[in-house]
Amino acid sequence: MRLLIVGTLEGYISAAGKIALQRGAKVSHTESIDGALNALRVGQGADLVMVDVKLDVGMLIEALKTERFAVPVVACGVGTDAQAAVKAIRAGAKEYIPLPPDAALIAAVLEAVAEESHQIVSRDPAMQAMLQMAERIAASDASVLITGESGTGKELIARFIHRKSRRSNGPFISVNCAAIPDNLLESELFGHEKGAFTGAVARRIGKFEEANGGTLLLDEISEMDLRLQAKLLRAIQERVIDRVGGNQPVKVDIRILATSNRDMLAEAKAGKFREDLYFRLNVVNLQLPPLRERPQDVALLSEHFARKYSEANGLPERTIGPAGMAVLQSHHWRGNVRELENTIHRAVLLSRGTEIGPDAIMLTGGEPLGSAPPKPVAPAIGPVAARATATAPASAPASGGGTQGLVGRTVAEVERDLILDTLRHTLGNRTHAANILGISIRTLRNKLKEYSDDGVPVPPPSGAEERAAL
Repeated sequence: MRLLIVGTLEGYISAAGKIALQRGAKVSHTESIDGALNALRVGQGADLVMVDVKLDVGMLIEALKTERFAVPVVACGVGTDAQAAVKAIRAGAKEYIPLPPDAALIAAVLEAVAEESHQIVSRDPAMQAMLQMAERIAASDASVLITGESGTGKELIARFIHRKSRRSNGPFISVNCAAIPDNLLESELFGHEKGAFTGAVARRIGKFEEANGGTLLLDEISEMDLRLQAKLLRAIQERVIDRVGGNQPVKVDIRILATSNRDMLAEAKAGKFREDLYFRLNVVNLQLPPLRERPQDVALLSEHFARKYSEANGLPERTIGPAGMAVLQSHHWRGNVRELENTIHRAVLLSRGTEIGPDAIMLTGGEPLGSAPPKPVAPAIGPVAARATATAPASAPASGGGTQGLVGRTVAEVERDLILDTLRHTLGNRTHAANILGISIRTLRNKLKEYSDDGVPVPPPSGAEERAAL
């Protein structure tokens, strides 16, 4: 865990840094926002930024977005300064830590960031065999290509390899090749010199240099443009990179890991991925089994997510009853662990008691194992209309596919009723309703504004949300 503290090291904030050090974090410090940005530009790196609310938190967060630094920000300040706390959260800070610092709170924030990156929950033999292979090859510097369907946990395996390697004390840097436009990805990987292109306001160290001495993960590498693949091949072969706009080669010492949800050999044969780069990356190939081939993990992960989201939502611990578990274990899980996590999160919120039963489990697609393919239905237009059939009563006649009550109504009407019924179920809590529906809070609010403008009664926000908005 790399923690960057931004602000003057006076008393309380200095104590927060010492607590973080005691908890195993690597702590660095800068007094200003410009200093923080410069530290990130030169490749110092950070997994978490803690900024004093006396500084302009909003300006820092906007600058991080502009320069594409994907790092969470937490604000800290004197505990009684409620206005500053609210302002920081509205500016985009993930949390507010009151000062003087509480050791347990500092530890919780650090552990929350670490948990998102590190935790692997598994006991199924298929997954255990793959983990054993990953551990065997971790000590080497060989490139590893990690393949598997979306949502199987490829980045978690990459982090597992890094932690078990000789480079574990070095940085682990991840780049999502699918999320960055082609014209920016080259700069993201290799860095750039000041003035190399419009918007290059200062020299920027790329991910290759930032990962020096550690591990670089190229996530979803199959989405990378062929032109950039040629430059990447040279960098991997020679361990030398050229910054955009630079004329001086830079040596790097890194290990390369890559992930893809595609058949990479087929992509190479089809000319969509460089064959020489494929063989350079594929020294070791780890194939992650889909969740439907890991039946023991369905139960273990379901129980884990039920505990996690019960605690996260301040609810009594939910357990999954035998009937609910039977539903979960018969599902196809096309979205794998990610889909299962979302399903259990919804079930925790929907459950009326401490035991989660089938009535609280809203499946989001796919088909039960061994079942016939579902009958085709008209495609949904709205972001949540496709989930309408999941709310149909279990007693609906089979001949109608659970949709007889929907015939004759428009998609927009079905979507509106689903959203409003879910909102009533959560007693007006927008955040819980958005989680249940599987949409963003922004999408939900936009929909509710449309309904309100059309004269449709909308449940008011819950008391907790009203207080948070003050």
